[in-house]
Amino acid sequence: MAATQEPPRFEDMEAFLRVAKYPLVKYTDMGAEMREEAMDVCITAVEKYPNESEKCTQMIKELMDRKFGSPWHVVVGKGFSYEITYEVKNILYILVGGTTGVLVWKL
Repeated sequence: MAATQEPPRFEDMEAFLRVAKYPLVKYTDMGAEMREEAMDVCITAVEKYPNESEKCTQMIKELMDRKFGSPWHVVVGKGFSYEITYEVKNILYILVGGTTGVLVWKL
C-alpha cells in the first residue's frame, strides 16, 4: 500500500490568514470587467463589516443593484453550500480573507 500524504496544516489561524490575504474565486461565469467590479464591491463590504454579515450583504446587494440592475441576491458567511438557479453570466462565488464566502447571483 502506498502511503498517503496529508496536506500541510497551519499551526494557528494567524499563519493561515497571512497566506490567504488575496480573494480566491471559487466559481464564476461573469465577464472580466463585471467580475472585477463585483469582486471590488464584495471585498470592500467584507473589509468594512467583517463581523456583521447582514450589513455586508445589504451593502453588496444595494451596490450590485445600482451598477448592474436588479434583482441581485447575496449570501455572506463562514460555512455554507448552495444549489441555485441563476441567470447565465451573472454568478460569482469568492472567498475573502480565506474564511468568508461571498455568493452573488442574479435571478
